[in-house]
Order: sequence, then C-alpha cells, then structure tokens
Amino acid sequence: MLMVLVNTNFNKAPEGTQSGFVQTEDNVKIRWARWAPTGSPLKGTVTIVQGRREFIEKYFEVVEELRARGFYVVTFDLRGQGGSERLLKNERRGHVESFDEFALDLHAVLDNVALSDCPRPHFVLAHSTGGAVMMHANRRLKTKIDRAVLTAPLIGLAIDNRIKKFAGTLAKSLVWMGLGNAFVPGGNAAITVDYEGNTLTSDPHRFKRMNDMLEAAPHLGLGSPTVSWFRAMGLALERFKEPDFQLEFGVPSLVIGAGKDQIVSTDDAEELCRSCPSMSFLEIRGSQHEIMMEREPYREQFWAAFDAFIPGSVD
Repeated sequence: MLMVLVNTNFNKAPEGTQSGFVQTEDNVKIRWARWAPTGSPLKGTVTIVQGRREFIEKYFEVVEELRARGFYVVTFDLRGQGGSERLLKNERRGHVESFDEFALDLHAVLDNVALSDCPRPHFVLAHSTGGAVMMHANRRLKTKIDRAVLTAPLIGLAIDNRIKKFAGTLAKSLVWMGLGNAFVPGGNAAITVDYEGNTLTSDPHRFKRMNDMLEAAPHLGLGSPTVSWFRAMGLALERFKEPDFQLEFGVPSLVIGAGKDQIVSTDDAEELCRSCPSMSFLEIRGSQHEIMMEREPYREQFWAAFDAFIPGSVD
C-alpha cells in the first residue's frame, strides 16, 4: 500500500503504517492512515477525528500511545486540510459550506477503513472541531461506535457573547453577498504562529515539532477559515443548544475541557454536558487548548481519564 504520509527524522511515522485515500459520498478525496496495536490485550479500535488545521503527522505520538494500550488506530484529514482534497483554488483557505460535509468525511473513513477492517469495539477520540464533527454526525454514529472522548470540543467559542452574535450576523450577511469563499475578516494565509503568546499549548517542544512539520511540509498547512466555514460552524453550534439534540445524542461521551482554553469555551462544554444525558464532563485545570499536545502533567490527567472511560476488553 502506498505511503502517503510525510516522514521526517524528528517526527517519524509509526512502523507498520497503512495509508491511502478514500472517496466520500460527494466525491471528495480524504487521506487516511491505520495502524495495528503494539501492546496487548487487544482493546478494539480508536478513530481519531482531528481539529481544524490539523493533519495526521501531528498525531504520531498519540497514535503510538494508543497502540501501546492495545488499540488499532485510524485517523484522517478532514476535507480542505492536511493531505486531503482542498476545496478552493486558494488552498490555504479552510472552507466548507456545512458541517454536513465534514460528517461525510467521518462516515467514509469509518465505513471503509475502520469498521470494515478493524476489530470492535469502536471508539472515537475527537479534538476541538473534530468534536463538533462527531457530534454533528451523531444520528448515523449511534450504531457504529461504542464510546467517544472529546478533548476541548468546539461547542462554543471563548469570546464575549455580544461579539459572537455580531460575528454570526456578519458572516450570514457576507455569505448572502457572495463573499463566502473569502477569508473571515482579519484572516490570512499564515500556517504557523510564534510560541510566545500562543493559545495552543504550554509545551515548547511539542509546539516546535508542529511548526517544524509545517516548515518541512508546508502543503499540510492551512490558514484562516472562510466566511462560509465560520457560518457553517455557527449553525452547527446553534444545533447543539437545541433540547431535541441533547436528548437524542446517543453516543456515551466523555468531554474533557481545558481549564485555560482561549479558543473554545470550556463553560459552554460543561453546560451542554449538564443537559445531555449521554455526556459527562471533566476539566483539566491549567491546560491550554491542545490537551494531547500539552506538557506531561496535563497529558497524564488526560490519559488517566481516557483509560478509565474507554472499556478495556473485547467480548
């Protein structure tokens, strides 16, 4: 099978990688990768759903940790980012018209890569936007996965409510004016940020590894979202607030919030968990947004919660 991942001296692809592309229902090419476990006993399969701007190579460390626990691991790049098909001529613009499109990516990978060739039980580990994608795909997931862990899920933005309302109204107006493919106001094509003042992680080494990967393989990078992406996000977040959604959400899920998150709202995540019978909530105090890419004291808390929530046996 063709190796379609970027392998560097400082971020080596795990041994035994299988990778390729799968076509979605709407004919978008999605890059995926899969690994067998290195530890025992066999505990099933974890499919990782990444956040916005992320890519498979960023998760090599997490993949190895899951494999050592006895899991098969599957992950993929959402459309418009990483090594998956880009949707606009300007490939640095993160773009979708609806989060329904992201849900198609998840289902294509589950049906054709995870469920078809990997053992049950099946679990999802989703981060940030990936959490919103998993939640948005809920109706068709109930019969496919057993449990999910969501780290810093995109349930609300960490900005003032008045600004949220204004931004949502502005995005709706700009889409109506035909400007949906443009960067959000103030957005740009930059794919890296400086460590000082970053809102992702307090771990300088993991932050550097991410930036070094983007310098080595800039085609994996992504800039700001488009107006349409932002509008699609807003519609998805509005749906999460509906009582019908909260009652019908059927995948038992552990939501892990970051105590110092400046990107998504940890308070909104906790509030949703209070209303949704299938969700439980845990906060890792002191962690910034990217919990799995944080310093070890925070990552140890994450893995302890993951190990306690995800069942460790196969029928």
